[in-house]
Amino acid sequence: MTSSSPLVHDASRRAILIASLATVCVLSAACAAGRPVHYYTIDPPALTTVAPKPNGPSLVVGRFTAPETLEDGRIRYRSGSHEVGSYEYHRWTEPPGMLARDLLIRTLRGSGNYCQVQEASGTASGDYLVRGRLLDFSEVDSPGIRIRVALQLELFDRKTGALIWTRDYGRDEAVEGKTMKDVVAAMDHGLQQVVAEAASGIGAFLSTRS
Repeated sequence: MTSSSPLVHDASRRAILIASLATVCVLSAACAAGRPVHYYTIDPPALTTVAPKPNGPSLVVGRFTAPETLEDGRIRYRSGSHEVGSYEYHRWTEPPGMLARDLLIRTLRGSGNYCQVQEASGTASGDYLVRGRLLDFSEVDSPGIRIRVALQLELFDRKTGALIWTRDYGRDEAVEGKTMKDVVAAMDHGLQQVVAEAASGIGAFLSTRS
């Protein structure tokens, strides 16, 4: 009786391995396809209508940047001192940097301290330009379950182009519950508090220049 060639055995092993991997991939894809993606957004409180201040300064709010890991929309978490990850099936409806910027525009307009607050565009004109960077917007799992928001703002004089003011704002807040809805509610509240504080800081600084 003749023995089989080693090449035949290798080919058989490769065929079995490829078939096994293909089965795993198909099953994984089927499981992934069966899990719905849940989307979340910020729900700011309704603002009372406030008339613009005719003699107030005018603001242009530029695009807010953020780390790439935040901008793909997946809700981010931190575990321990170094591990950072994202929830594949829980995402924001818009990039968090955009959520923070839109919330700041809304808050500045609602303050009644400005004659105009515009989103930056090719035709937007104003006395000052606000730029921002959302440094952190995540769930933190140690100790306990908390959320962390960190925002950096810069204010430029549009006549001179000079940077005239910059501040960092941040907030850690405990999550009251263990579900993703509880985490999102805490992140929503934390972002609103940070943006409100930032808007107040801009207003306080500009009041010294009038």
